[in-house]
Amino acid sequence: MSAPRKPKISAKAARFTESVIREMTRLCNQHGGVNLAQGFPDFPAPAAMKDAAKAAIDGEKNQYAITWGAKSFRDALVAKTKRFTGLSIDPERELTVTCGSTEAMMAALLATLDPGDEVIVFEPFYENYGPDCILSGASPVYVKLRPPDWSFDREELRRAFGPKTKGIIVNTPHNPTGKVYSREELEFIGQLAIEHDALIYTDEIYEHIVYDGRAHVYPFALPGLRERTVAISGLSKTYSATGWRIGWAIAPPEITAAVRKVHDFLTVGAPHPLQEGGATALAFDDAYYAKLATDYTHRRALLVGMLKDAGFTVFVPQGAYYIMTEYPVPNPAGIENDDVAFAKYLVEKIGVAVVPGSSFYRPGAPEGKKIVRFNYSKRDETLKEAGKRLLKLK
Repeated sequence: MSAPRKPKISAKAARFTESVIREMTRLCNQHGGVNLAQGFPDFPAPAAMKDAAKAAIDGEKNQYAITWGAKSFRDALVAKTKRFTGLSIDPERELTVTCGSTEAMMAALLATLDPGDEVIVFEPFYENYGPDCILSGASPVYVKLRPPDWSFDREELRRAFGPKTKGIIVNTPHNPTGKVYSREELEFIGQLAIEHDALIYTDEIYEHIVYDGRAHVYPFALPGLRERTVAISGLSKTYSATGWRIGWAIAPPEITAAVRKVHDFLTVGAPHPLQEGGATALAFDDAYYAKLATDYTHRRALLVGMLKDAGFTVFVPQGAYYIMTEYPVPNPAGIENDDVAFAKYLVEKIGVAVVPGSSFYRPGAPEGKKIVRFNYSKRDETLKEAGKRLLKLK
């Protein structure tokens, strides 16, 4: 008798799907659409950063850097962190350079979570967080962000904390809603984390893209939170280099030691010459960050206006570069309460790719069914072409 057939796929991998965002990019390419789904710019990365990376390649910085990051990059990040938070971090004991912020989050969760642990996740959420928890053996516990301002109910959050809570993921500025957490909100979250001895994993990849006079608040810089926070960010969004895959995690020494071990066996290290280029970018002056916010404020206004003209209900973001919308009903396809069908109709018939809202909610949640997300990290010409096509909805 032959042995019983064994499953070829792990139970973990069977619990989540492939990235919906990347799927929409493939559909966009297939149908010749305008890609307002995946959040990557279609304009150049800064020349000085690219030139520094080219020089590093020519200068033979083509072998492994130190596993947890090239010294030049870590030193530059220490200086930038001091500049924007006032805090001094130890580049030898509190910092890990990773292959993008995606790996930083995965390494941090793998390094700190065990089966049976729970992690609180605000919903809607960036689509990676659920699979990250599953791959780490933990269970996500969801707390709702409520439109139109995407606020959370403090008692609901308080109830989410329990004896199994190991940590909470805080993404600010927030993808997909554009919410920027206030200092008061972050202090409340921090107090609950202290009460329950929980960690705070922050995703701050959009830290410099905020609007209307707001300021990004760094959670690990708040009183009492540095010792329990893993602060994650990267080059991708601030420096328009999503393909470089350079991220980092700042954490207390004990946690950093564990993150570095996981990181080593996940990827060994981030690309050395691109770290050298990144070190140049981290030293850009204040004018760079001011222009970044100004340019994205312009793009936000441009797309918001066109979406309203096309009949969408728009939730204007406070930060990041995404817009959550309720799609128009009625519409030419007669679709309602089916975000996936509407997103496919939009890319196949209208020629604009977006992300269906349900990908930002737990499976079966009703809230995403009327929502699609647009991104505006694009040139004016790209946005205007999308706006022209969207008018076909009317």
